[in-house]
Amino acid sequence: MATITVRGLDDEVRAALKRRAHRHGRSMEAEARQILTDQVAVDLIFPNALVEFHAAMRNDPVELELPERSYEPPRVHF
Repeated sequence: MATITVRGLDDEVRAALKRRAHRHGRSMEAEARQILTDQVAVDLIFPNALVEFHAAMRNDPVELELPERSYEPPRVHF
């Protein structure tokens, strides 16, 4: 497991983290760990699909036909 250090944390944020940890019956460290885990869980399960698509297309590009542009005059006249 990795260790990180958070510098420059506002006193208000620290106090709120302490209150939140107390409500959940955890240490501040355990509460911070849970908050981080909850927030990045979506990225672990569903990583950025556009980044994955871009990486896949670099190896096997797809050429798409672009339709001709057309102009339609505005339907409302003032």
